Amino acid sequence: MDASKLLEFLHKEQGELKATLQEAEQLLVQQNQQQQQQQLIHSQELKIDDFFQLLCNGSLNAALYTAVHQDMTQPVSHYYIYTGHNSYLTGNQLNSDCSVVPIIDALRRGVRVIELDLWPTTDKENIEVLHGKTLTDPVDFEKCIVAIKENAFSASEYPVVITLEDHLTTKLQGKAAEIIERVLANLLFCPSAHALEDLEEFPAPETLKGQILISTKPPKEDEDGEKTQAKGSSSVPEEKHEHVAHDNTGAAASVGENQAADKPLHPKYAGIISIPAGKMSGSSFKEVLVVGKTVKRISLSEPQLEKVVEESPELLVKFTQRNIVRVYPSGMRVDSSNYSPILGWTHGAQMVALNMQGYGKHLWLLHGFFKANGGCGYVKKPDFLLEMGKDGEVFDPLKPRPVKTILKVKLLTCLGWKERSSKHHPLPDFYIRMGIAGVPADSVMKKTKVVEDSWTPTWDTEFEFPLTVPELALIRIEVQEEKYMKDDFEGQSCLPISELKSGYRCVQLLDRKGFPLAGVRMLLHFELNTTTSL
Repeated sequence: MDASKLLEFLHKEQGELKATLQEAEQLLVQQNQQQQQQQLIHSQELKIDDFFQLLCNGSLNAALYTAVHQDMTQPVSHYYIYTGHNSYLTGNQLNSDCSVVPIIDALRRGVRVIELDLWPTTDKENIEVLHGKTLTDPVDFEKCIVAIKENAFSASEYPVVITLEDHLTTKLQGKAAEIIERVLANLLFCPSAHALEDLEEFPAPETLKGQILISTKPPKEDEDGEKTQAKGSSSVPEEKHEHVAHDNTGAAASVGENQAADKPLHPKYAGIISIPAGKMSGSSFKEVLVVGKTVKRISLSEPQLEKVVEESPELLVKFTQRNIVRVYPSGMRVDSSNYSPILGWTHGAQMVALNMQGYGKHLWLLHGFFKANGGCGYVKKPDFLLEMGKDGEVFDPLKPRPVKTILKVKLLTCLGWKERSSKHHPLPDFYIRMGIAGVPADSVMKKTKVVEDSWTPTWDTEFEFPLTVPELALIRIEVQEEKYMKDDFEGQSCLPISELKSGYRCVQLLDRKGFPLAGVRMLLHFELNTTTSL
């Protein structure tokens, strides 16, 4: 196959209608170079084995677009943002170590929102980061800020947000601000106090490239016009369910003994806040989810999200059209397990925070979702979540809709298992579980037949998925090995359907924690057909 034939293949089979002969020539050269151990061999054709290896090459024939291609000039509230919860923890939520390592790992993945819980040291002279009221071993606050500075833009040039849960004295707030300003220097985005008070629209990711933003509770006017910290916020953990009660609205109500009197907010600390934040504590959903003149960020716990979706989903969707909502896991998830991010996304929540210390299908969905838009950590929300309908209605993920897209997936083969195995390992019996995660009408899981005794299983199976909301759907793939008692997990991948390329594509398989299984990949064929109904 020469370059002209390769170009014909790209046009007819891969749907790459804009591909040029020059690009086909470059692709041919790149594949031959890789096949010859990177030697500079400029062959002008591909042999059949080389062509097959090209199809199974994850870097040259990826299933997703790899560049940032969405409009990045809209307000930050118009984007889903890759968000972690308790970003400093290495394991469970009760007694694991706190460290900069998980912060670094998250940023290198492309995570854009890092959470730090700030507490005074025993002598009240310094600041440490830990999960309060637990046995977690702390890590120094300044070390965390240094780690963020050094790794913030290793995977993406778009802004990083640090959400601070503050349990500090006024004096230590000033020290925290001094550390942040000194370490981050010109990377820190600091609007003026006047601009923060009158903030009617968040800035755009494009204008914030290379910047780090601080989000925490802003100062509050008391009766004398002085700035104070929001009542109880210095000692009542925003996200610790063991320290909050709930009223009959489903909103968290602060326990009286944990409340502290209002205290002055250090002016330096107030000056570094660029995304003002609040919480549901002591208020009903209708009181908090009000679209006002100025914009803000609100935090909802996992149970609170479920409650507001059950009672007033339209409030949440309307609120997130201009404001930011951060959702965090239930305090009962002490093992660092997770909830499904789909519910938050389908109701417009931008910062759906998950525990990244563990693994599981919910975390796989989060990692997969943010492969979109070049993996930059910001994915633009669909227009239907940003606009009102003709009659003022908002998007309802439960509303029946006609099929918009039909996705057909043909499974062909899996490669790379034998190279990772022991020579004495018995021949495996592989099968594939494949399905859709999205709105309830689109969600489904299917299974192939078992291919017995093969390191390189092949299928001739095609699955068809009718999709009513493809913009919010992911395809989820799991490889399992059939066993007598309990089947073994072997690999997985989640891909946003809005970013899928058509044709024959290579999909890299990942382990339980979302890291690549070196050399292990699948060859599949994708076909996407737009329709209005079946």
